[in-house]
Amino acid sequence: MTVEVEKSYLIRHHEDNLHLKALGDSSCDLATRSNATHLVAVMSLNACGTFVEEKDDNIIFKNEITSANGLDVITRQHDVEIVFFCCYPKQTNLTLGFTHKNPYAFQDKGFGAFTFQFEFFETQRFQTQVDSNVYPVEVYLKQRMFMQIEATTSIPNTELFVETCKASPYDNTNSQISYTIIEDGCIRDDTVTIYPSPGTHFRFGMEAFEFIGAHESVYITCTVILCQTGVPGTRCSQGCIQSNSGRIRREAGTESSSHSISQGPLRLANISDSKLSGPSMSLGMNILLIAGCFLVCGAVIYRSRRSRAKYMPLPSFESD
Repeated sequence: MTVEVEKSYLIRHHEDNLHLKALGDSSCDLATRSNATHLVAVMSLNACGTFVEEKDDNIIFKNEITSANGLDVITRQHDVEIVFFCCYPKQTNLTLGFTHKNPYAFQDKGFGAFTFQFEFFETQRFQTQVDSNVYPVEVYLKQRMFMQIEATTSIPNTELFVETCKASPYDNTNSQISYTIIEDGCIRDDTVTIYPSPGTHFRFGMEAFEFIGAHESVYITCTVILCQTGVPGTRCSQGCIQSNSGRIRREAGTESSSHSISQGPLRLANISDSKLSGPSMSLGMNILLIAGCFLVCGAVIYRSRRSRAKYMPLPSFESD
């Protein structure tokens, strides 16, 4: 879903405070794609606080650009609100794709430019990567899943540390629904296995599961750190910490900042559709949905924030 709004005098006056409904997600920052003449927002249909509303003949995905403080319940000032929505007729079919995530690029003091790549693999040998063209990855309940995070850097003698990993039905680090897999470097899920790997790799596996409720997809999000190898006291050397009281932050240059990366989605397969053979991950799924997206941008509206009815959290569908 994409929206472009010309920067009028009114918008320029409030530009520093304008944001989408979701706060705290850097991928939803309006400054990322906006230019000198237009505000530009690009998001998938389940991201950045987008909500879904169902009508008799249509499904409507709705968001807004607003100057209101998202943490406030009420306001006594006039806020800018630019409402936009994407309307899909219920009766038309559409095949939607899910985009495999490319390497995440970062730059930190002492480490220069480096990347993290999160991938699913077919077996615990970690030789065959799941094809990026078949996302979402289809798995069976309790099937073993194999994942690898790889750091690529020009700095020698570095090692990778995975501090946390969580699963969520949405590709959103602030999702209220999540399941902890690794926390403070400690394994929290009983089915997790850590596999031997080079210092700049982290390989692990676990049994597939599903979230209770109407959640079809699972995304895995991890926070990762790069450290200088062999330096005592870095986060990498500390390993599992049961309490944050034991965490001592090292000076810049010996370890990078903590960075968040994700991959997915995983989809639970219907066991009656086909039989699972061997340890490989079952791949591929297309979802027939709805089509004919008509994006409508509302005018700038001055009004006090008020609650809205008939909205529900957005299922995990994505748009090109």
